[in-house]
Amino acid sequence: MQRGRLVGAFVALCALLVSGCSGTENSSTPATWPPAPAGLERFYEQRIEWGSCADFGGPEDRLPPRTECAMVTVPIDYARPDGPTARLALSRLPATGDKIGSLLLNPGGPGVSGLSTVAVGHGTALAQRFDRVGFDPRGVGSSVPAIVCLTPEQADAERAEPPLENTPEGIAAAEADNHEYARRCADRSGVDLLAHVGTREVVQDMDVLRAALGDEKLTYLGYSYGTRLGSAYAEKYPGNVRALVLDGAVDSAQDPVQESLRQAAGFQGVFDAYAADCANSPDCPLGTDPAEAVARFRALVSPLAGAPAATADPRGLSYGDAITGVQQALYTDDLWDVLTQGLTELRAGNGDTLLGLADMYDGRRADGSYANIQDAFNAIRCVDDPRITDRAIVGRQDTEYRRAAPFLDDGRGTGAAPLELCAAWPVPNTSTPHRVSAPGLPTTVVVSTTEDPATPYQAGVDLADQLGAALITFRGNRHTAALVAGDQCLDAAVIDYLVELAAPEPGLTC
Repeated sequence: MQRGRLVGAFVALCALLVSGCSGTENSSTPATWPPAPAGLERFYEQRIEWGSCADFGGPEDRLPPRTECAMVTVPIDYARPDGPTARLALSRLPATGDKIGSLLLNPGGPGVSGLSTVAVGHGTALAQRFDRVGFDPRGVGSSVPAIVCLTPEQADAERAEPPLENTPEGIAAAEADNHEYARRCADRSGVDLLAHVGTREVVQDMDVLRAALGDEKLTYLGYSYGTRLGSAYAEKYPGNVRALVLDGAVDSAQDPVQESLRQAAGFQGVFDAYAADCANSPDCPLGTDPAEAVARFRALVSPLAGAPAATADPRGLSYGDAITGVQQALYTDDLWDVLTQGLTELRAGNGDTLLGLADMYDGRRADGSYANIQDAFNAIRCVDDPRITDRAIVGRQDTEYRRAAPFLDDGRGTGAAPLELCAAWPVPNTSTPHRVSAPGLPTTVVVSTTEDPATPYQAGVDLADQLGAALITFRGNRHTAALVAGDQCLDAAVIDYLVELAAPEPGLTC
């Protein structure tokens, strides 16, 4: 049961050790600031107690020295501010020079921890002028309570399942699996939490964070799904925005079907680019003719549907994990050499490298435990997007997806398909697709990459149009680029905007 995710491409920005610091953020609100909504004053006016990060994050969260951590309290349901609360995990690297304010950061997902994003902009004017602040959205990572659906053993078992045929029996079995997964989420996380983990609530949390951090207006850098948070914040609080950079845009006007088909085409495009690059080597595991790459790839991975490939780990490499590992490597061309290694191993009957890539994507740790990336992704997606219950639409979507991404087509298409997980979800969706409207919003910046597999270029063009934002085009084969791709043209424009509020030149392409 594979589920795609939109996540910023800097899983391992740095490999530095945690260092604890301490301090108190005084967030007493000047009278000229935006007033706290009635009944929420205690959340907006709370004091942040910064301290050690020793109890924050997992081994995948690599926090630089000097990083401080803290918790901020928010209501689970903003309509019931006196009801149950959640605690959001924050990380901070204090500004080293003349401070402008805080730069709030989110890496995407949804469901990915944001604590390690404080490393973004290291050694630049951003580090001098801003407290760089990462956060785990409600239900995610170190925030409490956390979204939990599967035990590690159940997650391993789900990943090992062979793909089902899209026969009536296979479709019924897949839908039964979805109902069981949804039941487990409701039992372990609680329906009250599940009903309030969407973008609708997170943007309200972001405004609480703005005030608690001591900022009159929000300065924000969001990647991938983080662009949806940023655009939704702009729509709800346009007067509270100082600066927004949205990189790897999610266009909120797209419905889930449109988004999935654009993403399929995006991944196929990057697979083709990888295959063409690989073909320059006589040892390319997909051969030296890019026109044959899809067929050669299918010949490597399709047999895994019957039996996993051998690995040093007793799990072996399942078909689903092979596909996940390949897609993980296609998020950035920095991993193309690793992908070649994995496919070369698979050609020899070994799946170690691809299994490692799949573990990276799914948040599986060396000890067998999991970050809650996948469970949180599913829960957030299912309250953010309208559910599709029309079997004709689902069948057409499956057919068009296979046509758009032939390297992912397992040959089991029949014109019918299972209803997706969200059709079985125990709480209703809280957002619907719509064009973003934010009258009075100051100049913002959207970065869109020409060959982005997960959030294709056109989505950024469309979002920039809706926001009236400056669009920066980045030419590359990766998902997200600002301050993570090492491009001086792009980074200088983004930094100048965030620090000086200088809009990029019209039509800037890097």
